[in-house]
Amino acid sequence: MNQLKDQVAFITGATAGIGKAIAQSFVAAGAHVIALGTNQERGQELEKESNGKITFMQVDVSNKEQVEKAVEATLAKFQKIDILVNNAGITRDGLLMRMTDEDWERVLDVNMTSAFYTTRAMMRPFMKAKRGKIINVSSVVGLIGNPGQTNYAASKGALISFSKSLAKEVASRNITVNCIAPGYIDTNMTDKLPEAKRAEVVNHIPLGRMGRPEDIASACLFLASPAADYITGQVLVVDGGLAM
Repeated sequence: MNQLKDQVAFITGATAGIGKAIAQSFVAAGAHVIALGTNQERGQELEKESNGKITFMQVDVSNKEQVEKAVEATLAKFQKIDILVNNAGITRDGLLMRMTDEDWERVLDVNMTSAFYTTRAMMRPFMKAKRGKIINVSSVVGLIGNPGQTNYAASKGALISFSKSLAKEVASRNITVNCIAPGYIDTNMTDKLPEAKRAEVVNHIPLGRMGRPEDIASACLFLASPAADYITGQVLVVDGGLAM
């Protein structure tokens, strides 16, 4: 129940879907959560529901200055950050031949470059403390690809390579870096799928259903907990068997 007692977790994309479930699971495990997001109404509601255990910050994680200020404010308030979860992500799907520069760049900025900004901003505090957990939320699409999602797949695949390289850089300082690769999860993002497409997707999942945000939150909690202290540079696939 208290795997994360008194720890401070910094979570991006934390006001809805998978990010919200991760934030709530961390609070239940005893952590204080800094929840980043762009939707002020959702963020304030999440903060209110947490009885003071979640602090919302309205931040565009693709903006370097906003990210750095959020990290500085968190360190000033808590004097530490124990866990970083890079969960922020968007899709702007389309065939490559019709994809605009803006759609390519925006997806890479939010899904990948934001993780660079947050992680770089926390390197000194983590290195000084000689401990830290970094968890990057990738996707099975980053492993197996998907038509119409070259930008999304590129961003999520890059996040995996980024994590493996960083894990080797910081292991000597007792900092672990891992990825979670969700499959199709029942969130607002997948709600946009036509019913026929949803049925087709489920038909290809051996466990016969889409995942729940809580399925990803449980995996994230494991990687953030002492039970995963000897795990680094790994990709934990949570997809109901889709990518087997």
